[in-house]
Amino acid sequence: MNEKNNLLAEFEGVVSGHRDGHGFVVRDDGQPDIYLPSNEMRAVLHKDRVKARIVRLDRRGRPEGRVTEIIERSSAPIIGRLLQESGVWLVAPEDKRYGQDVLIPKGATGSAKPGQVVVVELTEPPALYGQPVGRVKEVLGEIDDPGMEIEIAVRKYGVPHEFSDSALAEARALPDTVRAADLRQRVDLRDVALVTIDGEDARDFDDAVYCEPAKVGRGKGWRLLVAIADVSHYVKTGSPIDIDAYDRATSVYFPRRVIPMLPEKLSNGLCSLNPDVDRLCMVCDMLVDAKGEVHAYQFYPAVMHSHARFTYTEVAAILQNTRGPEAQNRKALVPHLLNLHDVYRALLSARNVRGAVDFETVETQIVCDESGRIEKIVPRTRNDAHKLIEEAMLAANVCSADFIAQGKHAGLFRVHEGPTPEKLETLRNYLKAMGVPQSIGDVPHPSDFQKVAAATKDRPEAQQIHTMLLRSMSQAIYTPENQGHFGLAFEAYTHFTSPIRRYPDLLVHRVIKAILSRQRYQLPALPTPGEAHAKLSKRLASRVRPPVPGEPVKKPSAELQAWQAAGLHCSANERRADEASRDVEAWLKCKYMREHLGEEFSGVVSSVTSFGLFVTLDAMFVEGLVHITELGGEYFRFDEARQELRGERTGIRYALGSRVQVQVSRVDLDGRRIDFRLVSGNDDLVLRAIRDKVGTPAQESDTRFRERSKGARQVENGKAAKAAKPTGKTSRKASRGAERSASKTRKGRC
Repeated sequence: MNEKNNLLAEFEGVVSGHRDGHGFVVRDDGQPDIYLPSNEMRAVLHKDRVKARIVRLDRRGRPEGRVTEIIERSSAPIIGRLLQESGVWLVAPEDKRYGQDVLIPKGATGSAKPGQVVVVELTEPPALYGQPVGRVKEVLGEIDDPGMEIEIAVRKYGVPHEFSDSALAEARALPDTVRAADLRQRVDLRDVALVTIDGEDARDFDDAVYCEPAKVGRGKGWRLLVAIADVSHYVKTGSPIDIDAYDRATSVYFPRRVIPMLPEKLSNGLCSLNPDVDRLCMVCDMLVDAKGEVHAYQFYPAVMHSHARFTYTEVAAILQNTRGPEAQNRKALVPHLLNLHDVYRALLSARNVRGAVDFETVETQIVCDESGRIEKIVPRTRNDAHKLIEEAMLAANVCSADFIAQGKHAGLFRVHEGPTPEKLETLRNYLKAMGVPQSIGDVPHPSDFQKVAAATKDRPEAQQIHTMLLRSMSQAIYTPENQGHFGLAFEAYTHFTSPIRRYPDLLVHRVIKAILSRQRYQLPALPTPGEAHAKLSKRLASRVRPPVPGEPVKKPSAELQAWQAAGLHCSANERRADEASRDVEAWLKCKYMREHLGEEFSGVVSSVTSFGLFVTLDAMFVEGLVHITELGGEYFRFDEARQELRGERTGIRYALGSRVQVQVSRVDLDGRRIDFRLVSGNDDLVLRAIRDKVGTPAQESDTRFRERSKGARQVENGKAAKAAKPTGKTSRKASRGAERSASKTRKGRC
């Protein structure tokens, strides 16, 4: 009966197209997406809001839907290349989730020329028997123009990239330097040796630090100052700059370009803690004991004068050798850096006691030339200077969360929930299958994860196990309801340290100032969330902790509702920025790998799905797909518990962490996809499979076993050649939904 009701019931959602012509309805209620066959996609486009109902279940039990009503057409522009075919003008969308070309009438092409990248505004939606019609709204240029991938991404994801005239006018009216009137009721820290420590390519400096030994109780400790740019002094609530900043919610970082949250006069000038100039700041002044616990803290507005602009590389060199050339150039400041290093080690010990999750992962940096082409992709190495700043910022963020909670004022917390029951069960099964003795309880603590990581760090599959631990985590969000930060093992946590580039931090500064002045900060009337992230906002809203059964449901106050809306908006725009950045990086990597078509590389399996293997190349840190149909004449079964594909005849296994040799076989620039195929050089995997299958004495050498197994391998290869070419247990057609789902879940951050 329930199943029948589900088939009859209608639901609302947003259409998500697929490059192969079919699509899905992403339901507002958070239930699984509904498949739309290609004939149902003829009258709708990607991002349209629709009503739909389930009409049948396919042979695998997955729901298939039918669109019953188009509620709202997407107003998002379509970006693509203008083409002329047989006298007909059309635009082929760059985003292949738009499954139809857009017809352009002769008088609607504007100044665009064939082959150029343009922005299209629809004038007629698609119909069952008619293509969509539009007009050229903007000409972006040639596809190979430097930075074109960024121009496409900001429009594709609806990233605001131009400040309003009123915001620019307000920025121009601001002073160039700190004025005497700005110093009233501020602590003067200009004689304190505060310094900034950032990357070589940083242009805006949010934070400065200083440390000196201090008596804490009866023991030794440190006084740690974290000074943060006082953006709230210049950006007033409801002002034109504030409205633009809220709309963006975050700065967006691309290779060689940043789209800032604030106008450049503020982000790189008046607010940035540049060296040798006076700057306004908000200070978190802490006393840290020998165990790394914050014994006491206070917040206050101040004026500072940065004594130096350090880079991470420079500080790491000084800490490693206090008599080296770097230290000689900064003699007066070396003692302060050593104090910072001492307090860092104390904070690190407290982190270990808390059991905070701390996995070492490889982050990469794309290095481009002047034309925007990738020169190389290099790993980012985290040294003690990175970790020193990170621990200082964590301490200040925890103090700001505690200050807001103690002040009983609404604000935005940075909440990171533990793994969902489904992810936890998957992780447990995986650890059990891998023979990991440590387990994770029903109510997991971050220390459980850290213990598993520590116990397996010397195993050959360590990277594989740590990857699974990371993937079981949820994404962090902004919310006024404090639910703690699971990964960092904090009971309360917020973002205070980056108001130049994150709007939640700016709100936290305003709340702290309101508490200090014994007032209450009131959020202004906020704009309606844009369509680009409305869907994600609904998904994030579904993560709000449900009420406890039996307890009366309290309607949130108007103030709390306003803070909830702000949290959802900032969380959604953070995801939007991440997606736009990943899209540009994927485009650059695809363009880079087109120069290496046919070349062979060694790599490691970084993800296993029912439709194939994702392999990350050792030398280039580029990821590509080896589709299951490229694994040879073999039936493969996907083992979710072990996260591996296993051949039924040979027993060959491809799991997370498996080393393979691949060839770059195809690069799809439009689809942001790189395809690999396995090549010779994977004999170790084959030999291991045969060894498991036929058995071998423990004392037999690998060389002798290779000779003995040669015949067995030839037999297996002969069987494969005679067999009809299989597509694996998951065929290409059946894997499309799984492929789409995997591409969604593999993206994101905590």
